[in-house]
Amino acid sequence: MVQQFIQQVNHWDIRVFGRVFGDAHRKAWKKFFYVLSRSADSYSCALMGLIWILAKPSTAPFVTAGLFAFAMELCLYYIIKKNIKRPRPYRRLAGIQCLIVPPDEFSFPSGHTAGAFLMASLISAAFPALAAGAFLWAFLVGFSRVYLGVHYPTDVLAGMILGLTSAQWGLWILKSVF
Repeated sequence: MVQQFIQQVNHWDIRVFGRVFGDAHRKAWKKFFYVLSRSADSYSCALMGLIWILAKPSTAPFVTAGLFAFAMELCLYYIIKKNIKRPRPYRRLAGIQCLIVPPDEFSFPSGHTAGAFLMASLISAAFPALAAGAFLWAFLVGFSRVYLGVHYPTDVLAGMILGLTSAQWGLWILKSVF
């Protein structure tokens, strides 16, 4: 029963990946999604935190909470990635050539998506008026990872859950300590 469920999820994953990635021949969208994907790199998130502190020093506790959250997210990310070892789509599916160089060998979970949803959660907590835009950005980062051919949809879903969970942990620390 569990095996059948896993096979169904895998079939869905490959089918959705094919639909999203199959549109990847459009050059303008490729550049857009590449830039969007890079906006969730670790250094981009660190730069956002620095800008927060410089622009509005009262957000320093959120940045501190973010540091704790990112530390937890990265630890869990590496533990999961090294134990699951799910091959990236281009290694597993015939005729797939990813549109960017992947940062590492395995696809599950999506670290960029985790970082984006973690940041979106922190932005939403610190600046509630920016919540919709922050989560739209995070969603598009996750979509870009599939569009660029480096992740399956369930990798992105796992990254989203990891990022949201880590952010909640960081915000809990913020409320407990500050």
